Amino acid sequence: MLSKKAQYAIYALVHLARKYNQGPVLIKTIASEEKIPQKFLEAILIDLKNLGLVNSKKGKGGGYYLINSPEEISLAYVTRNFSGALGLIPCASIISYESCSKCRNESTCGIKKVFRDLRDLTAQYLEEISLATVLEKEETLKSIVFGQNKYLNT
Repeated sequence: MLSKKAQYAIYALVHLARKYNQGPVLIKTIASEEKIPQKFLEAILIDLKNLGLVNSKKGKGGGYYLINSPEEISLAYVTRNFSGALGLIPCASIISYESCSKCRNESTCGIKKVFRDLRDLTAQYLEEISLATVLEKEETLKSIVFGQNKYLNT
């Protein structure tokens, strides 16, 4: 499961992706629109800046903005840097591997194999998903939801 910090980092990045090339966005705007506690968001944005994903501008017209295009930022990179391991159990993780004390033999453990395969599929999928992909999915979902209900089109 993603940590709150990882979730909020993704929400903030997607917000900035929506505003890409439109100038910096104020922290209070991101916090309000994404429902992220502002103090927590401030710390997350510093982490994102240290990762080289965002930059900030001070003063009038200041705020945060994406350094690279939304197509260049994968959810795998963000997830790994904020949540760490993608494996659901320690012995299936690559980054946070821990030997399993319950296994009779880790090299023949079917449970480990299933969860390692799931970790590999998750990693592959998240590598393919960029912030731009998330925005495309949002637009597709909006057209489906709003297109089916004439009362939601207003």
